[in-house]
Amino acid sequence: MIFKTTSAPRRQLRRVRTTTALRPLRHRLDPARVEEIPFRAADGVRLGLTRVDPGESGRPAVLLLHGHTASADMFLLPETRNLVDSLLDDGYEPWLLDWRGSCRLPYNETGQRYTYDDVALYDIPAAVSHIRERIGDRPLFVVAHCIGSLTLSLSMTAGLVPGLAGVVSQGVFLTPKLAGRTSLRMSVAGELLKSRIDHIPVDFRKVGLWSKYTPLFALASRKASCPDPTCQMLHNSAWGSGASLFVHENLSEATHDRLAELLGPAPLWILPHLRRIELARSVVRWHETDGRYRSLPRNALDAAARIDTPVLLLAGSENGLWLDSQQLCHEVLAHRQPQLDVRYTEIPGYGHLDTFLGRGAALDVYGHILDFLGERR
Repeated sequence: MIFKTTSAPRRQLRRVRTTTALRPLRHRLDPARVEEIPFRAADGVRLGLTRVDPGESGRPAVLLLHGHTASADMFLLPETRNLVDSLLDDGYEPWLLDWRGSCRLPYNETGQRYTYDDVALYDIPAAVSHIRERIGDRPLFVVAHCIGSLTLSLSMTAGLVPGLAGVVSQGVFLTPKLAGRTSLRMSVAGELLKSRIDHIPVDFRKVGLWSKYTPLFALASRKASCPDPTCQMLHNSAWGSGASLFVHENLSEATHDRLAELLGPAPLWILPHLRRIELARSVVRWHETDGRYRSLPRNALDAAARIDTPVLLLAGSENGLWLDSQQLCHEVLAHRQPQLDVRYTEIPGYGHLDTFLGRGAALDVYGHILDFLGERR
């Protein structure tokens, strides 16, 4: 007897970007002034490095590092006076790195997975090395936001980026501190969702109403004052963590409408490293047995004596993600490493992302950055 069998219907594949080509930057600069540099990290991963030509030689250089799921676009907003505008007008040469957590690249959704060790060991040192080859003995500063700052602290305490002229760290540096409910949600969500999804999107238009992500957007919309699903996911929920990424009224309407472009999906597979960091209240290495990462300190705070440059810790007074992490960092370093040149500045009325994306950031925030750089150029 012959039994006829039918195969199960083939599961339709989700359309995602698989090419490593960078999405074009949006800006209002003369395209001839924007130099996109072919660039790969030492482990072969394609990244993005951009130089903005200031029109004259000899200027100090400033490397800008975005946060996870953001990109270099956050420093180039065409709808407002952005940080690159301010740096150019104040006599600097801006460089922008799209490290592997950039939403201009596909790695958060597809491709090889990574930890923050990879960013600290490969991405940031390679960018600094390339810039130094181009600028010679001119001063090189770094302005870093969120996870870009956190991973920079690991690079610095590993001695991989010595001799920087100064560092501005926004949001978090050596002592990450999340709200209790945020930490709990990250832990629970990571365990419950890891078998079903590998990232949390922010653009509801891409995933559609009848998708496995719909419950996450519904949860993010609870008690939200803004009807936009992307804003709900970011401002009201921070990818489901229950935190808030910005003060809503600080964003212009144009920037608010671009949130799905400015911030991408958050990969869930990074959560174990992030949870370990948060529980330790310090930036700790993920890889314990892999010899490739041996140059990174197990605990960056314990190796803070290796920091050889002045540091400005910036934070908004209403930071709904990292809370008072920067103030805590200043207090801890003042006690444990009093020889370090570290200062703390709080920006009243600002949250986390709006310190760079806010419509008034040029007036309220950038002056602190420029004053710090100007004292050391």
